[in-house]
Amino acid sequence: MRSDPPKPSEKGQWRVYLLLWLLINTTIWSAAILYLKKAKPTYISEWALILPGTGPGVSVNLPEIGQASSSSNSAFGGASSDPRANYQFIATSDAVLGRAATQMNLSIEDFGKPRVKLLDNTTIMTFQVTGATPEQAQQKSKIMYQALVQRLSELRVEELGRRDEGVQATMKAAQSKLHQAQKRLSAYKVSSGLSFQGQVENLSVNVEQLRRQRSEMLAKRQQTGTRLAQLATSLGITPDQAAKAFVLQADQQFQQNLKDYSESSASLVVLLSKWGENHPNVVKEQARQQAAQIAIAQRSTELLKQAVAPQLLEFLQLGSDQGAGRSSLFRDLITTQAEYEGFNAEVESLEQQIKQLDNRLSGLAQGQSTLENLKRDVQTAEAVFASTLARIDLSKSDIFTAYPLTQLVAEPSLPESPSTPKKSLVYLGAGLGSMLSGAALTLLAMRKRLLKLYQNRKSQSASSSEQTAL
Repeated sequence: MRSDPPKPSEKGQWRVYLLLWLLINTTIWSAAILYLKKAKPTYISEWALILPGTGPGVSVNLPEIGQASSSSNSAFGGASSDPRANYQFIATSDAVLGRAATQMNLSIEDFGKPRVKLLDNTTIMTFQVTGATPEQAQQKSKIMYQALVQRLSELRVEELGRRDEGVQATMKAAQSKLHQAQKRLSAYKVSSGLSFQGQVENLSVNVEQLRRQRSEMLAKRQQTGTRLAQLATSLGITPDQAAKAFVLQADQQFQQNLKDYSESSASLVVLLSKWGENHPNVVKEQARQQAAQIAIAQRSTELLKQAVAPQLLEFLQLGSDQGAGRSSLFRDLITTQAEYEGFNAEVESLEQQIKQLDNRLSGLAQGQSTLENLKRDVQTAEAVFASTLARIDLSKSDIFTAYPLTQLVAEPSLPESPSTPKKSLVYLGAGLGSMLSGAALTLLAMRKRLLKLYQNRKSQSASSSEQTAL
């Protein structure tokens, strides 16, 4: 079946759709060309930051006190925490953008928000900042980076301030405990007499040395006492009597009386050998002897506060050779007696010192354990205080715990071409608009004709069905 040729009314209808399509295309392309001419170009400067994954660790050894360490954990150690997201929020906050806009003499709206992208599986952040000119875009990027760095520094200082407030209380508590422990130790040293480490050991060594000296003195005293007893037995005189003999020997008057007594005794022996006891010369010599004996007794009483025993008179004959020998033995006897008394006094002094030191050692030994406990308390308090102070100092030096260090890995670029408008995209859009408008008008123009063909086919089908039924 052949289709009917288009009627004149249908041709006019096609002309209307063609004119409408030309009008639509003229509008589309005019708008595209006008946009390209009137739209201000926008340039994008790109730059990137990197956040290091780990920080340095610091360890400080305090001799005889303890150890303090500080380490900067990885900023990406948490399974669900990414500091780049925090930095993204900070970079696009009004605090950073306002500071950067002020330096550029712009408002925050005119400065615009940058586009921040976090690269997966890296620690890199990329930034895109727009500007009216390439130079402005680059300058805005640099100023924004400086504003971000300043803001991060301010946040680090604030974070350290809050952290310092928290640790000051801990440090003061540790310092107070140290002072109390030192005060208790000092007070106990004063009250107990324990002043230094090893005092009990030194005192014990001193006691042992004194005991050894006492043993030596006892041996010497025993040896000297044996010698003294032998001399006294040999001489038949005591050391006290020998000392009295030397006192009398040193007195000239007594020696003269002794001499007179000796001479008269010798003369009396000669006279008695010749004459009897009643002979005048014998009687005279006996009177002389008695007078000398009385003088000796009187003088000895004055010197020794007692009379001379008769047995001493024999030993007071010191003028002859035999007397000189006895004088030497007397001296030995007196010297030995003095040595014996010296050793005896030394032994008594050592025994007294040993007794005193034993009593002191007993008291110090009982307080030694208490002293050691107090010293351990002081050492523990010193270790806690020193380590706390070291941790505070180390934590102050680690300012990148909450806000990791950033590094500019890509300098702000100077764009060579504008990012908007893109002529190729504008032309492509206009072309697609032309094609779509042409297709729409064509379908609209063919809609009536297609509808008429459908109705004709439907009526023909209905006629065929009636003839078949007849």
